[in-house]
Amino acid sequence: MEKSELGVAIVGCGRIGSLRARLVKQHPAVKFLALADRDPARADKLKETVGADLACGDNDTAIGRSEVDAVIVSTAEAQHTQPILAALALGKPVLVEKPIALSLDDADATLAAIARTGGNLRVGYSRRFKHRYLRAREQLLQGRLGTITGAVARVYNGRGQTFTILKRDPHATPIMDILTYYVDLVNWFFDGVRPVEVVARGFRGSGVFRQAGYDIDDVSWAILTYADGAVVNLGICYTLPADYPALGQSARVELLGTDGVMILNDDHTDQLMYSEQGFPDVMWAGHGVNMVFLGSSTPGDWALGGFWGPLATETRVWLDHILTGQPCALATPAEARLNLETTIAVDRAARTGKPVRLPLET
Repeated sequence: MEKSELGVAIVGCGRIGSLRARLVKQHPAVKFLALADRDPARADKLKETVGADLACGDNDTAIGRSEVDAVIVSTAEAQHTQPILAALALGKPVLVEKPIALSLDDADATLAAIARTGGNLRVGYSRRFKHRYLRAREQLLQGRLGTITGAVARVYNGRGQTFTILKRDPHATPIMDILTYYVDLVNWFFDGVRPVEVVARGFRGSGVFRQAGYDIDDVSWAILTYADGAVVNLGICYTLPADYPALGQSARVELLGTDGVMILNDDHTDQLMYSEQGFPDVMWAGHGVNMVFLGSSTPGDWALGGFWGPLATETRVWLDHILTGQPCALATPAEARLNLETTIAVDRAARTGKPVRLPLET
């Protein structure tokens, strides 16, 4: 599709859908914006905020509008598949938030629809659009580390954001919903070399999540072996105290190669502020902290009337891709399916305590 103007439908008007709507509305080529949410009042409220052209409580109505050329799916994770299929059936390109689905069956239904329709789907793993990870990908493409022999990626966050996610969908666990970002980064960095085995462990005791009624480990660590023999250590702890100063993912990624090493410190401790007036949390409505790591909000930050950061860059790049056909770094359906399969393997290995071989049997 090469167009000078574009109509976009956004399905799901929660926190990320609302940010996408603001960003889409600011793009100079977007001339029509439709919003849909299972709560029509939420869609109506966002319509008034951003100046959208249509708000409704029915996904198919928004997707099917003749003015709509492309669709963004920002629903809860388990509800991605149906709006994707509806848009693909109409020949409309789709951007869906990660993960592509929560089950391989749903992911395979989407891939089958793409094969049948020739549709264009990209998956929003927005960590790819943080500058440090884009720079890392470029150095790997230039071959400056040689052959990658190992990697480490770990991510921390406060428990408040975890509970916000779990209330939306109890199946969107820290492994399935957050660690998948770093599964994607590592798979992207390995550039086609697939993982073949996962060993994982988690804290199986009565921790923060189990005391709250969720059968989820507070801390999980995994070792992935890749087809070329490389080994990767992935870890997640999303149970830090609610007032921990980071308002998003605190991460560290390390890449080890035959010709070099790359250390990516993404903990945000370089810009610290304390304010007695408090600082609002972009992702956790109504929450704020006095001590904050500025720049730690995962999607980005409001500054000088605009929203800046990975989500903004990703949204703009996708719209430009749709408008001009230029290549983009967003995850392809095949990459997203591999990420989902790998993440499911990590979750399964942590729950059973047994090694899990890849590919998984569906």
